[in-house]
Amino acid sequence: MLGLSIPKLLLILGVALVLFGGKRLPQLGRSLGESLKGFKDGLAAEPVLVDDKKENQRS
Repeated sequence: MLGLSIPKLLLILGVALVLFGGKRLPQLGRSLGESLKGFKDGLAAEPVLVDDKKENQRS
């Protein structure tokens, strides 16, 4: 588990709870999850190919 034991995870959670408070912590978790999902979707998306000839004509 990448060197993170249960006590270390609890310590990290405790520090986050003290820093951000109980009301803000679920919002931070939700936004982090949405960011990761968007990043994964962006990686899985088909790459967009740009036609150099069209780009040169617009300039």
